[in-house]
Amino acid sequence: MESFDLFETGGQRLRLGSGAFVLRGFALSFVRELMPAIADIEAMSPFRNMVTPGGFTMSVALTNCGALGWTTDRRGYRYTSIDPDTGEPWPVMPQVFARLASEAATAAGFDGFEPDACLVNRYSPGARLSLHQDKNERDYAAPIVSVSLGMKATFLFGGHERSDPTAKVPLYHGDVMVWGGVDRLRYHGVMPLKEETHPLLGNQRINFTFRKAS
Repeated sequence: MESFDLFETGGQRLRLGSGAFVLRGFALSFVRELMPAIADIEAMSPFRNMVTPGGFTMSVALTNCGALGWTTDRRGYRYTSIDPDTGEPWPVMPQVFARLASEAATAAGFDGFEPDACLVNRYSPGARLSLHQDKNERDYAAPIVSVSLGMKATFLFGGHERSDPTAKVPLYHGDVMVWGGVDRLRYHGVMPLKEETHPLLGNQRINFTFRKAS
């Protein structure tokens, strides 16, 4: 994979692999409901910059909602049912979140997706996410659904080895990425965000990623 331009396209659904798609603008009709839901999640479990097992502070701030939330510290990466910062359960996943995740998964060919974890990331200019695999989940049969709001991001979509070539995929406000099946464990990341102002979210990008973790 050398260039995003090499991928097949079909209307608003762009194919990245046999089980990987970008659904252009799929979340736009949900935005009016999503924004207050994000604010409610933040009020209960504020965004924070976590520390990786290697001792590095992540440039991306995060929080979670759902039965399980993804966390990291010097002890490793894992899912927990309790927010370690508040000592309380993670906020319940809003219905609009679950509905968007299910409908996007179905549009990509993955029927019956019922996520139990949603990682919410907040990017500011310069924030990035290094190449990694999503492999802390127990259920690899379920797809991953990732929603982009706010500033444009360049998503890196690689292969099954860290050294494999990566495609640079532009993601815009309202785009949804879905990958599963043979593409479920592909390496992926986000390049450093460039400075810009989005009409709704200002100089930030909100991304939330749905997974079946248990």
